[in-house]
Parts: sequence; C-alpha cells; structure tokens
Amino acid sequence: MSLYLGMISGTSMDAIDAALIEVPADGAAARVQRTAAGADGAPLSLIAASATPYEPALKRRIAALIDEPSRVGLDEIGQLDTAVGHAFAAAARELLARAGVPASHVAAIGSHGQTLRHRPDLEFPFTWQIGDPSTIVERTGISVVADFRRRDVAAGGQGAPLAPVFHDHAFRSEREDRVILNLGGIANVTLLERGKPVIGFDTGPANRLLDAWIARQSLAAFDADGAWAASGRVDSALLARLLEEPYLALPAPKSTGRELFNLPWLERKLGTAPRQPEDVQATLLEFTALTVARALEAYAPEAAVYACGGGAHNAALMSALARHHAPHQVASTAALGLDPDYVEAVAFAWFAHRTLGGLPANAPTVTGAAGLRILGGIYRHG
Repeated sequence: MSLYLGMISGTSMDAIDAALIEVPADGAAARVQRTAAGADGAPLSLIAASATPYEPALKRRIAALIDEPSRVGLDEIGQLDTAVGHAFAAAARELLARAGVPASHVAAIGSHGQTLRHRPDLEFPFTWQIGDPSTIVERTGISVVADFRRRDVAAGGQGAPLAPVFHDHAFRSEREDRVILNLGGIANVTLLERGKPVIGFDTGPANRLLDAWIARQSLAAFDADGAWAASGRVDSALLARLLEEPYLALPAPKSTGRELFNLPWLERKLGTAPRQPEDVQATLLEFTALTVARALEAYAPEAAVYACGGGAHNAALMSALARHHAPHQVASTAALGLDPDYVEAVAFAWFAHRTLGGLPANAPTVTGAAGLRILGGIYRHG
C-alpha cells in the first residue's frame, strides 16, 4: 500500500482541505472503502483529513487578486503564489503530525492549489492556480504533483470539472444510476448512469453567491444551515432575471467560476428595485437549487443524488434540492462511505497516484479534451 496526500482550496476559499489516503500497491483502479451501499472494487482508504482556514490577511489578499485583478501588481501575484505554497505546506505538515505519519512515508502530495482565473472560453484559453509546488516540496520534504488542469485545457478541454473521473472510479454502481453533486463555490454534477460513460459539468453557482451576499451585509462569512435564506421569501421577478444568464443554456461540456458568478454580476441583476436582503438570499438559494434540478431533469431525472462540498451541510439548500428532485433520493456522500467535506481532497491525492503511475486522469466526455491525458507536473523531492 502507498500513502498519498491531496490538497485543494476551492472557489469559496473557506479552507485548505487535505486528505491522506492509502492506495493499493498494485495500482488497481481504486475505489473508496465503503459500506454495502457503495460499489465493489479495490479499497482506497481515507486515513486522516483536515480543513485549515487561510489566515485572514492572506485570504483578503487572494480575494483582492481574484476580484480586482487590475489593481494588483506582478510582485503581489508572485508573492501570493509563494505564500499560498507556504500555507499548503503548513496544512500538510499539520495533518501528518496529527496522523502520526512521517513525511518519508508519503509517496506524493497532489496539490490543486488556489484558482486565480479560469478562462477556457478565450481565444488562447487558460486556467491558473497558485500555490508554488516547489515551495511545498521544500517545506514538506515530499514530492508534489501540481498544475493538474492546464494539460486538459491545452488538449482543447475545459480543464474542469476534474473530479468526475475520481467519482467514476469511487462511486459508480451497478445497482443504481447516481449523480455526485459537488456544492462548493460552484456547483457541478457527475452523471454515473449504468452502461454509459461519465459526464460532468458546472451547473452554476452554489455557495459563491450565498457567501458573498451575506458577507456584503456584514452578517457572517456564510449562511449556516441556510437559516438566513430560510427567513426570507423567494423573489420571483429576481429569480427570473437570474435564470436569464446565458451560461445556463449552454450545452455540456462547460465550466464556470467566480469570473462570472460574482457580486457585480448579482448587482446588475438586482437593478434598482428595493428588496429585503434576506429575500435576496432566499432567491439565491432557490436559484442554486433550481439550476441543479434543471440539469438533473435534462440528464439524469431518476438518478439518486449524493452531495459533497460545503453546501452539503446547508440544510435549507439540501431541502430545496430534495423538493425539486422528488421522489428520488438526495443524500450526502457520507451514505457512500466518504465524508462530503473531503471528496475533492481525496480526489487530488488519487490524481497524484495516477500521475506517478503514468495513467491518464481526465475524461474527454466531461471536459471535451481531444483525448485522455496524464495530468500535472511532477516536482520531486531530492
């Protein structure tokens, strides 16, 4: 058996998620070790996991770089690349210390980093993640695999979402059609229908707008359990305006990010009509649920849905999803044996295992790439 550590900070930038996994030494197509509800296959075991928040000052600097790029200079970008590398390395060391695992026992770290910009729609498409892998190598003493998305983009793909390939190996079932729904800053779906290849795409925003709006009101960093949204009423006129967004009508493959779904976008939709802030929050929650539900209706109307990401803890959002997808099941990936908070971190540990083994980790049916590709660059220790 080999140990791999996966790390990612998503669109919401709420924490650096890290997961230490054990993979069979034979390199088999590993599946998560699960309860009887899950699929059969060689076990991939989650040993330890953690979520390490960014220091507030660092988080503010990253947010300024993402949201106001014209005001940030090259020196700041370079320093943040290194600073995020330091933060990732510290999170990795802390997790290993808590798990009692020496760095020498870890084959590699799979580091997604922090996305700054994702623009697969331009004449010269690109995706850009920071968190200098050389810094992580130096400060952990562990080889690092990083920069997973750009090879897929270079091959004509969206570069996102990538997790569906892992979902296909970890969660596919011969007993039921499944959708793995990631509710991070952006919502994306992985369609695992029996007898069909994996499909996946971003449906639209999940926590990104909900977090941004409640923070704009200086109430909290996020809407715990969706309680504030539940206190408001859905504004049907605003909901209709949100649903006019052209991205929603695009066919898959497609991906998006906070480059599109951000506060300026929301403010344009709000216009000048007076609205109660809690009603806007309720409408944003319904917008997320409805865009996911429409994707399910179009692609997998009877599939069981298993959610992961921070939004899986939003009781109001999960209730809205269940209402729209009734009578079919909506649960979290905990029902399949994997904590919904760490699915993506586990995925990037698994991607590192694939890369070191010379195995592809993208799915052209998901991203639209020209073919299978080995993802990521390898930064070896020593």
